Order: sequence, then structure tokens, then C-alpha cells
Amino acid sequence: MAAPAVKLTRKDFASDQDVRWCPGCGDYSILTNIQKVMPELGVAREDVVFVSGIGCSSRFPYYMNTYGFHTIHGRAPSFATGIKISRPELSVWVITGDGDGLSIGGNHLLHTIRRNIDLQILLFNNRVYGLTKGQYSPTSRVGMETKSSPQGSIDHPIDPIRFALGAGATFVARAIDVDAKGLQETLRRSHEHRGTAFLEILQNCPVYNDGEWEAVENKASRNQTSLVLRHGEPLIFGGPGNRRGIRIDQGVPTVVPYDDDTDPREIDIAVHDEHSESPSYAFALASLIPPKFPTPVGVLRAVSKPPYEEILSGQIAAAVTERGQGDLDALLNSGETWTVER
Repeated sequence: MAAPAVKLTRKDFASDQDVRWCPGCGDYSILTNIQKVMPELGVAREDVVFVSGIGCSSRFPYYMNTYGFHTIHGRAPSFATGIKISRPELSVWVITGDGDGLSIGGNHLLHTIRRNIDLQILLFNNRVYGLTKGQYSPTSRVGMETKSSPQGSIDHPIDPIRFALGAGATFVARAIDVDAKGLQETLRRSHEHRGTAFLEILQNCPVYNDGEWEAVENKASRNQTSLVLRHGEPLIFGGPGNRRGIRIDQGVPTVVPYDDDTDPREIDIAVHDEHSESPSYAFALASLIPPKFPTPVGVLRAVSKPPYEEILSGQIAAAVTERGQGDLDALLNSGETWTVER
């Protein structure tokens, strides 16, 4: 008789390494929630790989009791691509930060997303370079004073969500480090998606950019400053007596007053459709930027498209069927020139 499957717990996914982040860092919460979710996914630890680049977030593979690669600056998506293509049965997770992923790694991230490789890409966004002691990053706000921008940054920031949508991402979501329920749900959804799942996690850096996400991290203000996205439900935010809705007219969003006794359809409040084939609706959501608008949280886009590695495997299988298995040793020793036939 087959041995019964062993039920895994969070402790099974926690390594024996000392976790070395600054006290109060949002990475602790993210780590805890990922370790909680992993046993629910039904994937054996030996079939899970975490791949990171360089930065505070990139310590992550050391703290997971799975396989892992701590690679070079910005290149985690490329390493993950090679892993997934060669071993498509593995569950491959990319851990990156706003600096690692959107500065030196921007080109690698873009091409990984556009290929739609079946990876989960988690981008921790604290809007600062933490590991190198507080320089402004590609996502830092205009005017942000840091060690490398003492008079205030004059760079216009990259929005990770719009970056992913522009690269053609089939799954795009946003979560908050301290919102355990919302973060766990988006992690599960990311894993379920076939293709590249891009998840931006708003993460606090208590040393170099403390309070950057206070408005959406604080439970007291969260319902006024964030818009929780649920497929098929109207875009409404706020608390009792101060509810508002989002109307989208020709791609342009506006905030409108909303009364609980009013039918949202009567005042043209938009209904969330994460499956919209056109990315224009998701782009409209991504343009909701505080303080004029609430911050959208949840899944912005989830559409179906064949993953890259499946198409590649099909091409290889077709070539083998047509031409045979081939002999690499014979090819390498066939002479100084090769003839490539279509």
C-alpha cells in the first residue's frame, strides 16, 4: 500500500537560517505569509524553487526550506527562465525588489513577462535602495530626499503595475505586506495562474523610507485609501457614511459619491472585470494614484494565454517527430561547418 501523504505546515517551509532583516522590515510579514501559503498549494518542497537577485528581498531563498538560487543583480528572471524551461514541472518563484527588478534588471524582467513563462514574480516595492543604505530607486516619488538625491529626486518614477501591463502580463496583482488575508489570497491566485504572474507587494522599509505606505498599511485608514478589487463587483471604497465609487468614462477614471441605498449601475460605477482581454481597463485601474484616488489592491488582470514553455516543448516535440531524436555528439564532430535546414 502507498504511504499516506504527509501534510506539510508552515514550519516545514521555514529553513534553519537566522532571518537577517532590520527590525520592523515588511519582509518579515511577507516571509511569514508565503510560508503559510506554501503548504496549501499541494507542491512538494523538492519541487519548489525560489530565485532572487541582489537586495534586501533577495535574501529570501535562504529562509525557505526549498531549493533556491541567490543570483546576480537583476538577473533572477533569466535564471528562473532557464530553470522553468528545463524543468517545467517545478514551481518557480522569482523574488525581486524595485531596484533589482526595475533598474539593472528591467530588461530581463520585461522579456520574461512578455514571453509569459509560467513563473510567479514577486516584486517587493519599498521605493528605496535599502541594502546599499538609502539611495532613491526607480519607484521613488518625485521630490524624495535620499543620500543620492539630497535636494529631492527629479526622476519620474516607474509604476510596477503599469510596467507589467505594458510588457503584456497575463496576471497582474498588488498586495500589502501587513495585510495577511489579502496577501495570502493574491499568492494563491498567482500560483494558480498559467503563465507569468506578476505581484507587486507594497513593503515598508523602517530604516530608510519608513511610513511610505502608511495610508494603506494602517487599518484605521485602509478602507478610505485603498480600493479592494473583486471580480464582478462594483469599484466602491470607503466606510459607512463616506463611501465613494470609481466611474471610468472612455478610459478616464473619476471618483463619485455613493450611497449604500443606490444601485451602482444607476450612477455608472464601474464593475471590476479582471478577465478583460484588452489591457486598457487594467491600465485605467493602474492610473488610480493617491492622493486623488485610492490605491487598487488585489488582482487587476487575469487572462489566459499559453505559457512559453508549453509552446517551446511543442516545437521540440514536432522537430523530433519530423527529424528524429538527433545526435549531439555526431553533430559536434561532423566538421567545421554546419548546415541548418528548414
